[in-house]
Amino acid sequence: MPAKQSRTPRDESLTLGALDTLIGYHLRQASLVFYPDYRKAKGVRQGLVGILSIVAANPGINQISVGKLLLIDAGNLVALIDDLVKDGLLERSVDPKDRRSRSLAITRAGTAQLKATLKLIRKTEKMMLAKFSARERDTLLELLKRIHTGA
Repeated sequence: MPAKQSRTPRDESLTLGALDTLIGYHLRQASLVFYPDYRKAKGVRQGLVGILSIVAANPGINQISVGKLLLIDAGNLVALIDDLVKDGLLERSVDPKDRRSRSLAITRAGTAQLKATLKLIRKTEKMMLAKFSARERDTLLELLKRIHTGA
């Protein structure tokens, strides 16, 4: 028996067709549900939150490692980090172990911004996932991690 087709929220008479069977489509749609919360976070864009989080968890990390962890091209990463440095959220310095490399550290302002942003995101995730049990939330997180890490 074929799976029941999802209806679009805009028009109950329309279906998604083949898109309804694509996991990638539903992952993208689900991520878009959460995206507005990044915009509400006082100007911190989604990619910048990721950079702040990685640097906060790994003081002194170099730019190349941040890019690899977040799958951000080096050319794009430099501009993002430039913005964070300009806004006083990160500090960039020459790595004492390798003078060709740049080390990153989060500032007090960056830590405060990250904390405020994560608080907002967690509040929204709690609301969005309220119909899920704790076990279902844990399973969802584990499955998503397996997808993007290839584990």
